[in-house]
Amino acid sequence: MGKLKLLLFLFALSFGTNGLAQQSDLKVEPPFWYAKMPTENLQLMIYGENIGQYKANVQHKGITMVKQVSGDSPNYKFVYLEISPDVLAGTFNLTLTNGADTKTISYELKPRVKELKRNQGFSSEDVIYLLMPDRFANGNPNNDTVEGMLEPARRDHPSGRHGGDIKGVLDHLDYIKNLGMTAVWLTPVFENDQTPEYKAYHGYAATDMYKIDRRFGSNEEFVAFVKACHDKGLKVIMDMIHNHIGDQHWWMKDLPFKDWVHDHEVYGNTNYRGTIASDPYASKYDNNKLVKGWFVTEMPDLDQRNQQLADYLIQNTLWWIEYSGIDGIRMDTYLYPYQDYMARWAKEVIAAYPHFNIVGESWVETVAHESYWQQDKPGENDGYESYLPSVTDFQIHFAVRDAFNQGFGWETGLMKIYYALSQDRLYSDPMKNVIFLDNHDISRIYSTLGENPKHLKMAYAFLLTTRGIPQVYYGTELAFKAGPSDWGDGAKRAEMPGGWAGDSRSIFTKEGRTAEENDMHQYVTKLTNWRKTSDAVKHGKLLHFVPENNVYVYFRYTDRERVMVIMNMNDSEVTISREKHLEMLRGFTFGMDVISGKNFDLAKDFKVAGKTTTVLTLK
Repeated sequence: MGKLKLLLFLFALSFGTNGLAQQSDLKVEPPFWYAKMPTENLQLMIYGENIGQYKANVQHKGITMVKQVSGDSPNYKFVYLEISPDVLAGTFNLTLTNGADTKTISYELKPRVKELKRNQGFSSEDVIYLLMPDRFANGNPNNDTVEGMLEPARRDHPSGRHGGDIKGVLDHLDYIKNLGMTAVWLTPVFENDQTPEYKAYHGYAATDMYKIDRRFGSNEEFVAFVKACHDKGLKVIMDMIHNHIGDQHWWMKDLPFKDWVHDHEVYGNTNYRGTIASDPYASKYDNNKLVKGWFVTEMPDLDQRNQQLADYLIQNTLWWIEYSGIDGIRMDTYLYPYQDYMARWAKEVIAAYPHFNIVGESWVETVAHESYWQQDKPGENDGYESYLPSVTDFQIHFAVRDAFNQGFGWETGLMKIYYALSQDRLYSDPMKNVIFLDNHDISRIYSTLGENPKHLKMAYAFLLTTRGIPQVYYGTELAFKAGPSDWGDGAKRAEMPGGWAGDSRSIFTKEGRTAEENDMHQYVTKLTNWRKTSDAVKHGKLLHFVPENNVYVYFRYTDRERVMVIMNMNDSEVTISREKHLEMLRGFTFGMDVISGKNFDLAKDFKVAGKTTTVLTLK
């Protein structure tokens, strides 16, 4: 059997459950669509032997053929349809004719799901719990190693697949909810059928963008997972990547167009310098390395200037939003693709789903470079509009890191937090920034802060009370440490003990945690659940005072509520001046510590303990 015929045979087998009755020797993406979608446009990518030579035709009331494009490879045909809102759910026939030969595709339009808890978006009301499914919990050991897939489970390898899956996360939703989290962000769950040498447990090397990796579960399981989260009051954020794919993606065996991916022999790997994308003086050489270079050798870089590819990627996004009911997207490597494409993608997604939200990964070194990517950026004159609602605020991470690892000075230590926030005028809406202490690409924050529990509590309290949308990396609530340096990225992505059968203990239970873990877990749980009750923290304004004597004081407030936060980096207690903070304390007689319940007399100067972030609700 030839390579193409073997591919088509495998595709026919794997797509047999996706609800599409079609010619068995053809692959069609998306596998089905929906009636009455927010957009009337539909691109069908059809793959089959010499299908590019066939002419497509549709005879169905309300469905119009707009255009059809053959690929550089003779085995691709892109068919563009316009579907009227009057067309009801059901099937329609698409015929493809080449001389006397005719192929017929019976294509399904499903009814849209009518449910309130879908596509809700996320905001500063939320606290996002980021986890890596492969490392969180193994709910179904039977899918750890799947026959026919290239990488087996290797739990003893820090960079191997460990067997965690969607079922494992589903089994522990109550644990996540009880922490006070309101949204779950899974690192990518698309099929990553890469070789064992590449170690694609992380999910960022997609080999099929319409399928959940079978070692994580199935498409149907993911949909059920999203619904289960919604039923528990948890939102779901899906991780996507439009900059690159895995080198084992089925496209790579037969590219639709010569310019579908950038030429690695010409551009090599990227320079990883995201600042170039907004640099007015950037050289063409540097920009080409950023945008056209491959992220790593095993990740072919997509060229979104190809119209068919751009349409495919946008439509794939809309399909997942409609199919699964997810509430938001985190777009990986947002700065690496072409700017115009990313703007078009964000604009079309939000236009189709106005309540939805997107955060783009914008890993850069300064506030100015970060703020460039948020929509409606103020003061810019280069004409670029990103349409991106939210950015990943790496500047908050950098500031917290430095605050705890530098001595206090004019521009060091706690001043780093002050300087970062004092530049918020550069953002169109800093409340929409996703803020974090660490994530799956950064060393564990507990180790970064010297493995001092007091430091972690201080940093966590800041994260939950400053402006923005907090994101918490799994294990932070248990003071996870960084692994050995020779573990590579695996050092940042430890398993949750108790997530695997046979584990000696389960940190999902109080009894299975150490005294130190329970102490941190209780702190995180109390503060995170309290945050749900505070409109001042979720929606209020921020007012802060320049740090002095290694103490930083700020307030979150609305017309009806006021919260005072005091970060004391000193080892010993300090006295807080009422007079200095009178503009915010006037009219209030005491403040209650949200952790201890202790009341502080605000009618006079008062003391706070050393190495604490004290959070007071004012009365």
